[in-house]
Order: sequence, then C-alpha cells, then structure tokens
Amino acid sequence: MDTLSYKTISANSSTVEKQWVVVDAQAAILGRLASEVAKILRGKKKPSFTPNVDCGDNVIVINADKVRMTGDKWDAKVYVRHSGYPGGQRISTPRMLKQKSSTILVEKAVRGMLPKNRLGSKLYGNLYVYEGAEHPHAAQQPQAITL
Repeated sequence: MDTLSYKTISANSSTVEKQWVVVDAQAAILGRLASEVAKILRGKKKPSFTPNVDCGDNVIVINADKVRMTGDKWDAKVYVRHSGYPGGQRISTPRMLKQKSSTILVEKAVRGMLPKNRLGSKLYGNLYVYEGAEHPHAAQQPQAITL
C-alpha cells in the first residue's frame, strides 16, 4: 500500500462552519462563564479545531448585568491600567466598572482568556454582550446553550 489511509484535516477560512450561540449569564459566576465562552469563541469544542484559524462560533451573551462574583471580589479585585505618562496608573474595582457599564466585566474577562495576537482580536469581534435579555441578532437564528 503506497498511500496513507488517514489524513490530518486542517480547517481554513473557507471550510469553517460558524454558528451563532446564545449564552445566558444570569446568576453565572464570571470566571467560569468567561472560560466557557472563550472556548466556544476559539472553537476548541469542535473536532475540526485548528489553532491558527478562526473556527469558533459567534457568541451572544445576554443578562450580563446579572453576573456573580464569589467572595469579596467586587471590592478586592483590582483592574490596573496605565496611561503611559508618569503617575498615570489608574485602578478600578469590578463594582466601579459595573457602574459605568454592566457589559464591560464580561468583555474584559473573556478578552483576557483569548490569545494576545491578531487572531485573538478577530475572535473578540465575534463576541456580543448585552445587559438585558433582548438582543438584535434574531435573524441569525442563534441556538441557546446552557453552561
């Protein structure tokens, strides 16, 4: 027999089958929710997963304002950013971020679990986070999944 009876199949942008998924974040713990959403965005749950290709699904997260954190994380956890100028370090807690926007906590948690390169930026574009139970993506016929 001259040929192999098996071949490793790598997905590319033309062979990937992307779907739309709805995740309800009501009463979900932030870190556990974010890790599952990041896996779906990356495509790790698919048998055709290829590390260098966007083979994940588009994810819609609803009820992001009802997400939970365990322990004292609402006040003890610290998000640090720097403006680039001397003395430009800015610190905020999850409680402060939630007052600005309820969706930013979920977005920051998921973004931190994606790759830090061009592919990660493209995958982050497939995430849609909404505060309430309504979303404008009904035309895509998303599937609701429970985590």
